[in-house]
Amino acid sequence: QAELGKPQRNCYTLPGFDFSYGLYIQRTDGGVREAIGHWNTAKPSTPVQKVMPRDFITMNRGALKAGCTTAREYNLYYKAKDIRCKDEKRSQLKRGPPKLPADMTFGIRARPCTPFFDLLQHKYKELWMEHQRSLTVIQREEKKKVIIRIEVRENRTTFLRTHPPPAKEESFWHLPHLEKV
Repeated sequence: QAELGKPQRNCYTLPGFDFSYGLYIQRTDGGVREAIGHWNTAKPSTPVQKVMPRDFITMNRGALKAGCTTAREYNLYYKAKDIRCKDEKRSQLKRGPPKLPADMTFGIRARPCTPFFDLLQHKYKELWMEHQRSLTVIQREEKKKVIIRIEVRENRTTFLRTHPPPAKEESFWHLPHLEKV
C-alpha cells in the first residue's frame, strides 16, 4: 500500500556506495597502469583488390596488330596478354590534385573594416544623397527628351499658336470731307 499523502513509488532502490557500475574483465582490465602502458590500436586493413573486367576492345586491337585471324589465335592472345579495364576512380586519385599557383588562396576574402571616422561624419549618407540627386537629374533629362520626341499633329489651332497673325496698324479716324485736304 502507498504511504498516506505520498505518491506510490515505482522505481528500484539503488545499490550502496561500495557498488561499482560496469563490467570488470579480469584478464584485460589492468587499471591505470594497463591503460598508460599498452596501446590497443586497430591494425590497418589491407585494401581488397577489385578484379576489373577484361578490356576486349584493347585486346582485339592488339590481336589484329599481331596478325591473329582465327578464334583459337584470339583465345591464345587473350591468355598471353590479359588487359583489364582501368578503374576511373583510382586513376583520378593517382593523377593528383590540380596544379594551382603558389600564391592562390581559397575561400572568401575578409571584408575591409569600416572606418569609424566616416561613420561619425555621416559620409555614407552624403554619398547616397549625392547619388540620388544625380539619378533625379538624369531622370529629368530623360523626361525632357521624351517630351521633345513626341510629335504633335499639326492643325489650325497649333499653327495659329506657333505663328500668330501680324498686328494691324491702327489708323486714326478722319472725317470723310476732310480726307482730300
